[in-house]
Amino acid sequence: MHHNFLFDLDQTLLDFHASEYIALDIVLRSNGFSFSDEIYRAFKACNKALWLEFEKGTITRTELFTRRFQDVFCRYGMDTAGPDPLKINDDFIRTMSMNGVLMEGALEFVKKIKENIPNARIYIASNGVAANAKGRIVSTGLDQYIDDCFISDELGVAKPDAAFFAVCLDRIGEPKTSCMMIGDSLSSDMLGAKNAALDSVWFMPSGNIREAMAAYDINDCASSFDELYEILRCWSSIGR
Repeated sequence: MHHNFLFDLDQTLLDFHASEYIALDIVLRSNGFSFSDEIYRAFKACNKALWLEFEKGTITRTELFTRRFQDVFCRYGMDTAGPDPLKINDDFIRTMSMNGVLMEGALEFVKKIKENIPNARIYIASNGVAANAKGRIVSTGLDQYIDDCFISDELGVAKPDAAFFAVCLDRIGEPKTSCMMIGDSLSSDMLGAKNAALDSVWFMPSGNIREAMAAYDINDCASSFDELYEILRCWSSIGR
């Protein structure tokens, strides 16, 4: 049996916001629009809110991808009669996929897991667009340490739905006791692990940590890759 680590991708191993900033700058300017830090912050806030709605099932992917650009166009008086928001979105995703940015120390961290934790397997369990996620994984060299990717875009179901993890477990082919979910999001990663009855580690926690750990049945939390490695090493040393 293996030690199966399911990692969220964005803000856990890859710096989503850095790639997002680069891609939004390139795409808006190439389509004749202006770009600034203020515009990026507005887009980022809107995008985050829309992804939360998507995770709750209140909007579709198409609505998410359309509205995040419509919001920017309207808020900053850009020409809404110009390019189709969905075309802009496609350009944005493609540009992001070519501009992956690692969280500092992430590559060394996953390499350390592979080299030092016997029978360790590393999986990506992420909500998002497969082309975007996989492109950024390859562009950063992270792919050489990944055993498989579970992306909501391809699975047809998203975290925190337990069905997402059921598909993951079916493909892994080993019991859930051999699996642990690691991620930064309470609403998708930790709630998803709770829904699927998986062990979990909350990475880069914030706010009322004790209250959140109790509410989401979180096993542990870590504020650095060094802390996270020790948690995973100890967890994997217990007979399962």
